Amino acid sequence: MKIELKDRILVIELEGRIDTNNSAKVEQEILAGCAGLDYDGMILDADKLEYVSSSGLRVILRLRKKCSQIKIINASSEVYDILEMTGFTMMMPVEKAYRHLSVDGCEVIGAGAKGRVYRLDQETIIKVYMNPDSLADIHKERELARTAFVLGVPTAISYDVVKVGDYFGSVFELLNAESFSEIMSKDPSRMDECVGRSIDLLKIVHGTQVDESNIPDMKWRVLGWADMIEGYLSEEKIKKLKRILTDIPDSHTMLHGDFQLNNIMQQGGETLLIDMDTLCHGDPIFELANMFAAYVGFAENCPGETMEFFGLPEETCEEFWKKSLALYLGYPLDQQDAPSVRTVVREAENKVKVVGYTRLLKWTISHQLNKTEEERKRMDQYKAELLEALDSVEDLILPSK
Repeated sequence: MKIELKDRILVIELEGRIDTNNSAKVEQEILAGCAGLDYDGMILDADKLEYVSSSGLRVILRLRKKCSQIKIINASSEVYDILEMTGFTMMMPVEKAYRHLSVDGCEVIGAGAKGRVYRLDQETIIKVYMNPDSLADIHKERELARTAFVLGVPTAISYDVVKVGDYFGSVFELLNAESFSEIMSKDPSRMDECVGRSIDLLKIVHGTQVDESNIPDMKWRVLGWADMIEGYLSEEKIKKLKRILTDIPDSHTMLHGDFQLNNIMQQGGETLLIDMDTLCHGDPIFELANMFAAYVGFAENCPGETMEFFGLPEETCEEFWKKSLALYLGYPLDQQDAPSVRTVVREAENKVKVVGYTRLLKWTISHQLNKTEEERKRMDQYKAELLEALDSVEDLILPSK
């Protein structure tokens, strides 16, 4: 048995079996190893623990009386079942052991701010979170995905949590699934098909009303962006920006929050939405603004951005965006070249740009991307684009057909 003090936390590695035959000896070893040590908490590492009987459980209870800040980690499925059945999971934090997977040589089919999505094989994909302390984010995403699924949104729900090196990942079964970015990279002629299917899916999402107590309100997040960029606009402009953002009607409409080609999958004849950790609610303009940023905004003054992110050239992503916006507003693909339609879509895009460039300017500020000449140029362009869009609108209510 190994006992080690780490940052005032006592880590005790349990081994083998703890039962009637050896529980007294194990307890004596633990108490002897703790003697004279000053600690604030205790972790029982069950990675090598094969079995624990009722007498072993009583040892853990006595340790809990000695140190109330105690938790068990790396419990095997068998040990976890014992702890759950006997109520220990309600008395203290108990973490299951996670199986280890490797993504070496696996194809990257998507990437975002929090992690990357890899294809493990034809049946399985895995989203690896880049923050080693991401378990809470993973469990949150799984709950949000379940919420969306129950409400009728076609999505994939993670069936396992694993370790990938020092990081955690969520595993999904998606048999022969392809992202829309993969489909269009292989066959650009399928753009119109992908536009149609993605907007059909987006309409399902936006046709769903949610309980706001469980899902964040996007409007307040965007108002927070406006607060962050306050020092970069004149008092008059920031006042107008905050006014028209505040005037956007409150809404319980479900929003995905990161609706873009890497997160839209085709599995057989079904279109699915993945990466549900950004699920929120609010007016659809917030969703469209994030789509604009992904397809157009982030690539400005950054050559190769869309090729790296989507595997598609900038002009393809911009065309996809414009067709998607027009179709979302109710104009079929074969009617989008009409001058009257272009006028309406341009008006809507200006409103979307206000929110989109607010996000992009906030993003550059929060990432401190204003130190080099190139980064300052990028920030100046976002600011100029925001001011131009802001001057062209008096509200952020999307036009209806």
